Amino acid sequence: MAKGKKLAKKVKRIKMILFDVDGVMTDGGIYYSADGHELKRFNAQDGYGVARAREHGLKIGMVSGRSTPTVEARAKELNVGDLYQDASDKLDVMRQIQKRHILREEEIAFMGDDLFDLPILHAVGFSAAPKNARSEVKKAVDYVTKAEGGHGAVRELIDFILKHQL
Repeated sequence: MAKGKKLAKKVKRIKMILFDVDGVMTDGGIYYSADGHELKRFNAQDGYGVARAREHGLKIGMVSGRSTPTVEARAKELNVGDLYQDASDKLDVMRQIQKRHILREEEIAFMGDDLFDLPILHAVGFSAAPKNARSEVKKAVDYVTKAEGGHGAVRELIDFILKHQL
């Protein structure tokens, strides 16, 4: 993990934050209703954090390896225009987003929690993981939140970035 001045320098460059969904924006649980519809638990404070980030000029994106209408609905509710589901190669998705928004790698942050997030976590300018991430992921990132995914980790990361940028 990056420390002190090096960490602050990395954070100041961020213009866009990308988030994995399951285990980061949610608690990682997958719930099914009696009629087979998938449900996910999101955190309202995380949602307000996303709104604050946008108010301060940060772009927000969601990148998920799975695809569900629930995630699409949450992205729409949060006014997140960059939603990628069924992303088997999250690094490729990040490159597409980078090109579309004309961003450098060091201007992008990503928060992920599992091993398949490592390629994008290694590529971005600032990497983060929630407290409940795999240990290999936590060892590889710049910042680990005190909160778990779905329990305020997104808000904590956004607040951390804004604190260093404002």
